[in-house]
Amino acid sequence: MALGPTQRLKDGIAAVETMTRFALAVLALASGVYTYLGVRSILDGSPTGVFFAAIIYSVSVSVGIYAFWSYMARFYPHITSRTGKTAMLFVMAAGAAMILAMSSWLNAAALAGSAAVEQHLSETVEGYSADLDRAHQNVLAVQSLLPDIQRASERFTQLAAVERQSGSLTGTTGSGSVVQLLAQMSGQMKSLEANINGSREQVAELFEQGQKRLETMRSLISAPGRIEPRADQFSTEAVALTGVISSLSQTSIAPSIRRAADDLSLGFIAPVADGSDANLINRQDQVMTTVKASVAAQSKALAKAADEILARPPVTERRFVPLSSAEAVLHYAQDFIPAWAGAISIDLLPGVMVFILAVAHASIRRQEEKLPYAERITAAELMRAVEIQRALSASGVDLEAAVAKAEKTAEEDGEPAKDGESAEEPNNITNLDPRSRGRDRLHDDR
Repeated sequence: MALGPTQRLKDGIAAVETMTRFALAVLALASGVYTYLGVRSILDGSPTGVFFAAIIYSVSVSVGIYAFWSYMARFYPHITSRTGKTAMLFVMAAGAAMILAMSSWLNAAALAGSAAVEQHLSETVEGYSADLDRAHQNVLAVQSLLPDIQRASERFTQLAAVERQSGSLTGTTGSGSVVQLLAQMSGQMKSLEANINGSREQVAELFEQGQKRLETMRSLISAPGRIEPRADQFSTEAVALTGVISSLSQTSIAPSIRRAADDLSLGFIAPVADGSDANLINRQDQVMTTVKASVAAQSKALAKAADEILARPPVTERRFVPLSSAEAVLHYAQDFIPAWAGAISIDLLPGVMVFILAVAHASIRRQEEKLPYAERITAAELMRAVEIQRALSASGVDLEAAVAKAEKTAEEDGEPAKDGESAEEPNNITNLDPRSRGRDRLHDDR
């Protein structure tokens, strides 16, 4: 029967009407629950105030979602004009955007808020770890100068000892002016060496403290339980670690090495030659001039190495910014696409049901348009038409004369019959007069 598919679609729509309402209610309730959890994570105040504020907001969201999609399911499938459909699609898009703004991101915060906060803490730890390592490397760079300083100190010490014992520099043994100058330079180098060795213990202690802070912060990230108290303790550890990194950067003695290098050359004071004869004094002056040139070269090399260390970019102070679960979900949205997809699907899944109903109703309309009017008329409409015909007949109205007059008027006006219309059924209206239908059958037999 031609009416079969249409009737089955109508029966199917009637059968799922209750299920549609139930599904809308469940989805709206689920969205409200997750919205409540998301709202509680961003509100501050007394527990009672936060509870009631979150309840009111989540209930409003649930009612709004249910009402919006109920309206769309009720009206959109029955709109046939292109303008009306376009307007309703615009309204649907605007409503979906509002639902995303007021609910979906809070649903995502409830679904993946804790994981997003943990990721924020994890990335923060990695940043602090890199800062600590860089500060430690900058401080240890000074240690690379220690071998050069030790070699220079040993060289001056050995020259002083050789001059004292054999007089290889001036040709005269003993502790004269040259020996005193060489001992003076060796003492300055040993002083620099002692400063570098002295800072090594402090640097190691600060670096160990920083490592312990980082270990505590990592354990807080992976610890079980609610994220809020762990994030608060993490913030305390971050502040302490920032202080350790600042102290580590300030322990660098590179500036002191740079000043000491300048003092070696600029503050060079050669003692007066104390030789017993003019020839010895001349040799002592020559040796002290050579020592001065060696000290100047050593000072230049040390200053250059210190400048290279000082030219390294300093470790900027990192400020830990705590994020709520809702803020973290927005900040790391690209890392939690499944959670966002689930949160959005809860709110926008009713839109799929609306389009299903729209397609079903459109199919029913297309199938009914292909049927003649006599097959589209319902029993109630047939009974109503019979009652009207009886009432007109009782009042003395000649239906056949009225139909004939209408046909004659149409022919005089030159209006062609519409497709599917006949003289017996003008305007595709079924003639319910039994006598007329008898004549129709006789005409068909002929």
